[in-house]
Amino acid sequence: MVGNRIKRLRLEKGYSINELSEKAGVSKSYLSYIERGIQRNPSLQVISKLASTLGTNVEDLLDTNKDGKSSDIWKIDSDWIQLVHEAINQGITKDDFAYYLDFIKFKKNNEGNK
Repeated sequence: MVGNRIKRLRLEKGYSINELSEKAGVSKSYLSYIERGIQRNPSLQVISKLASTLGTNVEDLLDTNKDGKSSDIWKIDSDWIQLVHEAINQGITKDDFAYYLDFIKFKKNNEGNK
């Protein structure tokens, strides 16, 4: 679980939850929810901020192999990973990604009906 990895890295760095919250620009309560597993789907933007502050990368925080589970879902082409990082840095939100995914699905369905 991503929250466990964030908490482990936070403790390894010697950060309190307040310190990590301030350094990463993520609210203390939201960070606490992530670490405790209440918030299981934080945005890529938040994960990116936390990863950077903790001296790691998004892939390492999301890698389920670190908890002994399969990570096949995260075997993504490196070009796509770079594209997502650039989009996050430009301010693309999870809702924006969802919108574009829906649009792509719509376009594929319409092309198949021609």
